[in-house]
Amino acid sequence: MADHGLRERKKQATRQLISNVATGLFVQRGFEEVTVAEIAEAAGVSKMTVFNYFPRKEDLFLDRHADRLAELTAVVRSRPPGTSPCAALRRHQHELLASGHPLSGAISGGPGFWSVLTASPALMARWYEQEREIAEAFAEVFAEETGEVFRSRMVAGLLTTAITTIFAHAMGRVLAGDDVEVVRREQAGFIDEAFDLVERGVGDFPG
Repeated sequence: MADHGLRERKKQATRQLISNVATGLFVQRGFEEVTVAEIAEAAGVSKMTVFNYFPRKEDLFLDRHADRLAELTAVVRSRPPGTSPCAALRRHQHELLASGHPLSGAISGGPGFWSVLTASPALMARWYEQEREIAEAFAEVFAEETGEVFRSRMVAGLLTTAITTIFAHAMGRVLAGDDVEVVRREQAGFIDEAFDLVERGVGDFPG
């Protein structure tokens, strides 16, 4: 077991190293200008190793998606009895903000990330694809619970929009030059405003 744990830690460390090196190069030169071969060389690994960890070049930059998707799905799937998905996701967004998580959007390092993302059509396409994957995962959970496919898709889409708009609002304010501490302090109110709006429409579905 110890050997397995060590192997997993080494794999995670290699994955993080490759992602960090890639992100540094993308910020410096732009996503389209950097090749996977250059990333491999800078990270001291083979090109094949890079593709083993990241099948798509876009995922070298948007590397948190798998963890984010799993976490958000777990938030709605394992919510306590009597708790709506809306309430569970509202709490989760507040927790991200309170812990200073990058996915809260209210962080000082955001502008570098956002400028690389928005300058690349390929990255933006993958970003929107990831949003769809979140909505699809939510819809699957809700449909399993209720058997109502259409309503599940509608509610899943609204909840995903709330999450992505909350993030984009904070990131936009930081990019515009607002003080990060002020953004962080005021963001809690925007989280509640977003989920209040959704709750008025969807109630406690699926209750």
